[in-house]
Amino acid sequence: MYNLVVFASGNGSTLQSIIDSISNHKLEAKISLVISDNPDAYALKRAELNNIDTYVIQNNDFNRIDSELSELLSSYPVNLIVLAGYLKMIGPKLIENYTIINTHPSLLPKYGGKGMHGMHVHEAVVNSKEYFTGPTVHFVNQEYDKGEIISQTKVEILPTDTIEDVSDKVQAIEKIQLNQVLKRFVNHEL
Repeated sequence: MYNLVVFASGNGSTLQSIIDSISNHKLEAKISLVISDNPDAYALKRAELNNIDTYVIQNNDFNRIDSELSELLSSYPVNLIVLAGYLKMIGPKLIENYTIINTHPSLLPKYGGKGMHGMHVHEAVVNSKEYFTGPTVHFVNQEYDKGEIISQTKVEILPTDTIEDVSDKVQAIEKIQLNQVLKRFVNHEL
């Protein structure tokens, strides 16, 4: 079985899309653990409702978090770590020992980096009067949103689109794209 660990900081709608793909037999994988830096993240509730182990990061020290998570993950089978709306930097121990991917709501390298997440990204895209945006799935390295790009999908922005419209369009495609990328990992194509 292909084992995933998902990191999420918020609502967990992307996590839910992975859970649904597994439940519907569209993705032959198992989520072994969901990790969050936010004890109030609804992603944790989604995991609990699906009998997936959860873990909440208890401190804010970057190096301690890296060591804490490295020790924790050593007791789980892990083929791939998926950042699905996780907002913290990943430490060097995790990067050295695991394959980690992230989904980002813009066509990187545009609108990436620290502080560029969620509605901040969509607002910047709309304010810049871009004609296209879209999600990117990329490998994680030690810089925010700078890892090698795995997949991007363009989404057209209409002149009448609001920030919320752009967010809705990107999120819908982002979930499809991520699950397609996960299938490639499961099939050992990546």
